[in-house]
Amino acid sequence: MNSLIKLEITRALRNKKFLFFSVVYPSALFLLIAGSADSTTKVAGTGLTLPTFFMVSMASFGALTAVLMGNSERIAKERESGWVRQLRLTTLPGRGYVLAKTASAAVISLPSIVVVFAVAAAVKHVRLDAWQWLALTGAIWAGSLVFAALGVVIGYLASGDAVRPITMILYFGLSVLGGLWMPTTTFPDWLQKIASWLPTHAYAALGRSIELGDAPHAKDLAILAVSFLLFAGGAAWLYRKDTLKA
Repeated sequence: MNSLIKLEITRALRNKKFLFFSVVYPSALFLLIAGSADSTTKVAGTGLTLPTFFMVSMASFGALTAVLMGNSERIAKERESGWVRQLRLTTLPGRGYVLAKTASAAVISLPSIVVVFAVAAAVKHVRLDAWQWLALTGAIWAGSLVFAALGVVIGYLASGDAVRPITMILYFGLSVLGGLWMPTTTFPDWLQKIASWLPTHAYAALGRSIELGDAPHAKDLAILAVSFLLFAGGAAWLYRKDTLKA
């Protein structure tokens, strides 16, 4: 499994297009959104300034891009090319394949988080305590595992031709409705209630609670934990199902 993880990381690092959208793109969006904002005006209903609010949003968005987009399309194409079938001939167990995909995607998500933080600190002078920077990095990185598992699920459900539009719909839908591109406090009340149950909303809420110096809400932790169990369990089941069909 370790060899497969190393292979996946090497393949991702060689993909310049993937690196652009997962590392450079979120930082560019942060500058586009927060570039002209001052450091004192707060986002309504959050207690955070616009630069600090969108720093977490874009770091989460970058990690989401790395793990969701990367996993889903790669797995769908590997299934069609016969690579997954070849792996079944090795000693790698089904759970090992799923874990390798999830773990390698999570490793790739780390640069996207760090780059957004560096840009926010250097350009918009975002200042936090050392423990907050470490906690933010750890929380956003660990939370990306939820969407890495979702990427595996999509990769097994969709064909090579259909995987990209399906992934894009989920990708943008979860990002917008989850409050990564705009505060959910600007949504109508009924939409705010829906958004509060999305894993992307809970994901970003972890980082924002750390910025405020508060403990994460139990509801957000529960949503992420349940989502991960559902997605990881679904990925393992789909892998076994795909194995039986082969």
